[in-house]
Amino acid sequence: MKLSIIIPVYNEEKNLPLLFGAFYEVLEKLKCEYEIIAVNDHSRDKSLDVLRELAVQDKNVKVISFRTNGGQTAALSAGIAAASGDLIIPMDSDMENDPHDIPKLIAKLSRDMMWFPAGARIVGMVVL
Repeated sequence: MKLSIIIPVYNEEKNLPLLFGAFYEVLEKLKCEYEIIAVNDHSRDKSLDVLRELAVQDKNVKVISFRTNGGQTAALSAGIAAASGDLIIPMDSDMENDPHDIPKLIAKLSRDMMWFPAGARIVGMVVL
């Protein structure tokens, strides 16, 4: 199975190294094919530079960059349109979604044969 992780990015230069570190930690354990599609939503900081460097270091990182700010929905839509994976996982780039929950999501999908599993945070707790 190939995973497509979609992350809309807006002014997250400081979070991106932490986020990608967490992605790699999880993906190494999953041992699956993957792509990470980062959609830069016209960030005003150095997010695009950080993403370009990450893409140079890892051929599985794809960067889409908007010329104007389109918002999170437009960024997710662009990422989904570019995805080639069997499973698409949208995540926030501000680390609000924990990449370590990805295996739980996949397990739920596999165990219950769901088409669209979703998680919800309730009082700081993730329910899958």
